[in-house]
This record gives sequence, structure tokens and C-alpha cells, in this order.
Amino acid sequence: MRNRYIEAFEQAQIAEKKVPDFGAGDTIRIGIRIKEGEKTRVQSFEGVCISIRGEGANKTFTVRKIGANNVGVERIFPLYAESLETIDVLRRGKVARAKLYYLRNLRGKAARIKEIRTVKETAAKN
Repeated sequence: MRNRYIEAFEQAQIAEKKVPDFGAGDTIRIGIRIKEGEKTRVQSFEGVCISIRGEGANKTFTVRKIGANNVGVERIFPLYAESLETIDVLRRGKVARAKLYYLRNLRGKAARIKEIRTVKETAAKN
């Protein structure tokens, strides 16, 4: 059982931030605000969301991308962090699991995820 004051505070924090609907298997681009000395800039991190966990203000998601020299890079982001500028969903993935940790062992074409085609995309194609 949680304290109602803490719960009310968390709900107020969540209400301020607009977060798109995405899930495991989706390819997303995250814009992260980085402060270096006096300057701030936005750096993007693009990859496949392999898991979402937690609830409320404690919700986090893990994004995996293949970096330089085919090295896998994973980052865990708090969903309602102040440093997150944008979250853009680039592709919707068709997956059968909520946690895609098996992608860590796959390389190249084996690590691809099928894309879900929406009705709009199919109509625009024809």
C-alpha cells in the first residue's frame, strides 16, 4: 500500500508529460537533453525498445541499438525523466513477447523484427 500523498504527487508529475504509446519491438528515437558546462544540446538515441517495466512515475524502458563495430548498446531511460526531450516512434514491431532479451544473442538479419503495417500505410502504398 502506497502513501496517498506520494501517489498524488506522482500523478501530477505524470500528467505534465505527453508520452506516445509504444511497446516492446518498436523502433524509437529518443532526444536526450545533455548539459556540458554552460551549454545544453539534444542528442538522439535510436534503437529497438526491448522492455518496459515499472508503473507510474517509476516506469522505465530499455532501448537497444547496434553501435560502432557491431557492438550492442543498451540504455535504460525513466519514462518521465526531465532530460527526455522527445520520444518518436519510427516503426511498430510485430513481436510475441513483452521482453525481447533474446535479441542480445542475435546478430545481423536474425535480429530483425517484422513491422506492423497500418491501414493508412497500406492505402498510401496502393
